[in-house]
Amino acid sequence: MAAYSQTSLLIFSILIAFSLFKPSQSQSAGISVYWGQNGGEGTLAATCATGLYQYVNIGFLTTFGNGRTPVLNLAGHCNPSSGTCTGLSNDIRACQARGIRVLLSLGGGVGSYSLSSADDARQVANYLWNNYLGGSSGSRPLGNAILDGIDFDIESGSGQFWGDLARALSRFRSQRRVYLSAAPQCPIPDAHLDSAIRAGLFDFVWIQFYNNQQCDYRGSVNNLLARWNQWVALVPSGRVFLGLPAAPGAAGGGFMPPNVLISQVLPRIRSSPRYGGVMVWNRFFDQSFSSAIARSV
Repeated sequence: MAAYSQTSLLIFSILIAFSLFKPSQSQSAGISVYWGQNGGEGTLAATCATGLYQYVNIGFLTTFGNGRTPVLNLAGHCNPSSGTCTGLSNDIRACQARGIRVLLSLGGGVGSYSLSSADDARQVANYLWNNYLGGSSGSRPLGNAILDGIDFDIESGSGQFWGDLARALSRFRSQRRVYLSAAPQCPIPDAHLDSAIRAGLFDFVWIQFYNNQQCDYRGSVNNLLARWNQWVALVPSGRVFLGLPAAPGAAGGGFMPPNVLISQVLPRIRSSPRYGGVMVWNRFFDQSFSSAIARSV
């Protein structure tokens, strides 16, 4: 009886250890969405309450780096300079209570941002830690809620020092878990994040398969699937997401009807060990897209 109990205890301990240290790609797939660029998209709390999303990227921090004063732009939702965005802390915590990861997205298609050196990258990392993550500051734009991580949606400037920023942010993981994500364009190499992605610095890579005719959907899935296969071979760690516009008006091209995604694409990409799910741009346009695909992701 004693030997049986010891054996059972050993097996139980191994199972517990496996559950704690299993790789992130073994987690269930989900949907990531961008929120913050249209006051008509509803609140952050309401977005999370839909039950559709596992990740929400708050966008964007549009100005930072190279001596610039950081600027958070949340369109019609609130005005950080007047302190009206601090009320989002309750929404952020409500999302997190549902198990949803909430990240701050850097960059975007419009803004003034760049990094001038590795030291500049470290300074930006310190700012992000103290003002949005687990550090402390007297002027946290979103209040005292602690975000889960930082998203890199870098679409302008050079590709220099973004890896330094990611590494600097990752060093804070000794104090608190910090998730890092990247949103490259589908052409390879990405003009801004290629070296950082190849270095395996990101937990999630949601690739923008839109606004690029060479690799997005234009009536045929062939180019998209070929490029997806290239991406999953390129990304050395973390989980890869298929990024799509939520409606034809959400992007300049690349909208894929949900039935095409469900029947022709998802069955062929879900088998990838790097597959993480679908990224949707953005919440304002996502009137029915995510609800149509959620059970198939």
